[in-house]
Amino acid sequence: MTTDVQSDQHSEKPTLVIEPSKGWVRLGLRELWQYRELLYFLTWRNILVRYKQAVLGVLWAVLNPVITMVVFTVVFNQLLGVSSGSYGVPYAVFTFTGLLPWNLFAGSLSSAGSSLVGSSDLITRVYFPRLVIPSSAVLSTLPDFLIGIGVLAILMAAYGVVPTWNIVFLPFFVLLALVAALGVSLWLSALYVLYRDVQYIIPFLVQLWFFLTPVFYPTSSIPTGWPSVFYNLNPMTGVVGGFRWALLGQRAPGSMFWLSVAMTLLVFVGGLYYFRRMERVFADVV
Repeated sequence: MTTDVQSDQHSEKPTLVIEPSKGWVRLGLRELWQYRELLYFLTWRNILVRYKQAVLGVLWAVLNPVITMVVFTVVFNQLLGVSSGSYGVPYAVFTFTGLLPWNLFAGSLSSAGSSLVGSSDLITRVYFPRLVIPSSAVLSTLPDFLIGIGVLAILMAAYGVVPTWNIVFLPFFVLLALVAALGVSLWLSALYVLYRDVQYIIPFLVQLWFFLTPVFYPTSSIPTGWPSVFYNLNPMTGVVGGFRWALLGQRAPGSMFWLSVAMTLLVFVGGLYYFRRMERVFADVV
């Protein structure tokens, strides 16, 4: 989207002309920074709306991962014999460390995927960089994640698990999870505006993606060779594996991890370009 200011000879007031971009578009990240206050208020609005009429409020941020951890521990660990592998920690701690980044990713996809359609009134009435809307939806999932970190600290203390010095790298993997979530959300939110069938695809995609991500099983159980290569094309494989390495130690991420990181960046940059290219038609079809 480009802007131009024209002056009328008979008036001192400038006229702002907004024209759609043509050809390859710029990412417009500087423009996003100029609208950072709008990004903040939309993020805060999303957080308030989520818990406005919830009886338990933010307690859901605790109950959701805790109940899931208990179910996984009973079903997969106690009944099916799935263990934490080489990590050597209680299965409950192992599962919870995988659930935290996964819930951040899955929650972002669920909220950001339909964010543009849900903000149709705002889009059709005023101009602002549309990238603000899915970005605010992704950032609004951070409070739940931070609460989950506190629960994980209590859980690790209860089991006597001490985090390693690798924890200093934890913010990097949190950022990587946000980049992966935003990248996929940009694709889904833009497609949702054009094709409303996406609303049915998102829950199925999240469920399928969950089983392809080592949340309740260790990466050591993945077959080596070409299956491992294709498996690490999943951006969340690197995120979950890196998250566990930062908290639980064991061997440092190898070459397959960097393949997952490269895929994350590819999805993110591709999502940015596709979103910006389709942005010109959002107000017409939303």
